[in-house]
Amino acid sequence: MAQLGLSSAKTAKNDEFYTQYSDIQKEIEGYLEYDSDTFRKKVVYCNADDPFESNFFRYFILNFNRLGLKQLITTSYKPSPVANTQLGLFGDDKTLTNTKGRPKITANKFIINEVHDIDGDGEFNLKDVAIQLKSNKNNEWAPLEGDGDFRSDECVDLLQQSDIVVTNPPFSLFREYVKQLFDYNKNFVIIGNMNAITYKEIFPLLKDDKMWLGAGKNDGRNVWYQVPDYYEKFHKEEDGKKYAFVAGTIWFTNLDHGRRHQQLSLMTEAEIVKFGLKAPFQKYDNYDAIEVPQVKYIPNDYKGIMGVPISFLSKHSPEQFEIIWLACGNTRASAPKEILKNIKYQKHPEDRGGCAVKNDERKYARILIKHSK
Repeated sequence: MAQLGLSSAKTAKNDEFYTQYSDIQKEIEGYLEYDSDTFRKKVVYCNADDPFESNFFRYFILNFNRLGLKQLITTSYKPSPVANTQLGLFGDDKTLTNTKGRPKITANKFIINEVHDIDGDGEFNLKDVAIQLKSNKNNEWAPLEGDGDFRSDECVDLLQQSDIVVTNPPFSLFREYVKQLFDYNKNFVIIGNMNAITYKEIFPLLKDDKMWLGAGKNDGRNVWYQVPDYYEKFHKEEDGKKYAFVAGTIWFTNLDHGRRHQQLSLMTEAEIVKFGLKAPFQKYDNYDAIEVPQVKYIPNDYKGIMGVPISFLSKHSPEQFEIIWLACGNTRASAPKEILKNIKYQKHPEDRGGCAVKNDERKYARILIKHSK
């Protein structure tokens, strides 16, 4: 079955694509390996996740004490499309009394201050959380006044109380979502699509080392998401749950992690030509830079500017490379003059400062880099 593209995912209401618990766990563990106190005494806010369905909520609540969280805040959009059906936190546990406690048509907020084994069975699990929330002891479960939009006054107020935002925001609002995080000076670990690297609002943040790719693999390959039961476009079904994969989703963050300080082991230009490319590097028609088709072919002894695929960012170390520019259509006519070639005749004059052109052929988006001094 064909993969579900990013545009299709947006059309299918991406906020109903539930990130798998295992993917969240792998990502968060990457920060803990670098600094075990990353989340200690911090307020984590998941402001684009329904706590009734979100694996973000599930991960942070089950690891609340291990991470040393001060508080966990989760808010949802209105209404919840699959309330009580994805994680079985409230309605599916037969040991719990069925109540009318949850508003059905409003957005909700959960504020978790304390978690422990409340039923005395010797372990802490989601059942303990449900009991605590239903009795409203030490933690808060309440409807929001509005629809839970992250831009609403009450959600912004909760954002201001937080230290780290962790969520999967709607792809269609990614630019606005990231801007808000920077406006309020928040740390974050969020999911976006790989094409966001080329957004004119996002790339400058990457270039200036204000945000970077997350601690995971982040190569843009297919990522599996759980989807509601009523979805017709899904790729597999396991244990009665439907899953679909979306190409090109990656993590973005401004939290430090060890992966971004691991420098690439590279060959010399002569070695690459001899053992890899079998041909000399070629310069672009419109940029004073050479084309490097794969990250593994970045020469360790080339002093000039090099154009690499955007997937390079998953391996970028600011100690090893300096990001100069993004060569793509979104940057047309605004490139620094010192990296442009003075060409009088060109097949694609509209790409001067935009897409990189080699032998009169446009290339995909390229990040222009050079070795750090």
